[in-house]
Amino acid sequence: MPKFLIHATYTADGTKGLLKEGASGRRAAVEQVVTALGGTVESVYFTFGENDVVLIIDLPDPVSMAAISLTVKASGALHTRATPLLTVEEIDEATRRQVPFRAPSA
Repeated sequence: MPKFLIHATYTADGTKGLLKEGASGRRAAVEQVVTALGGTVESVYFTFGENDVVLIIDLPDPVSMAAISLTVKASGALHTRATPLLTVEEIDEATRRQVPFRAPSA
């Protein structure tokens, strides 16, 4: 199952919701969304700095990630960025694949 690292930053309205519900309430909301699409939440961490929260989630496919991303962004409560995470074994497989590429200057 594909794994994704999510970086999220709350807007002012999103922060008001966090203050009202608490971190546990927001984690429950995340779990509801992810499990509804057949995924699991591996971890949720609140942070300081550029991002307010980071998550690692597993989803059945990239289309599920896109659906979540579009829905969350449309709410206006969060700005998010999803990064696909690849295992060492997946990168090993990628290094064995032949790619017919020629650089522009070659």
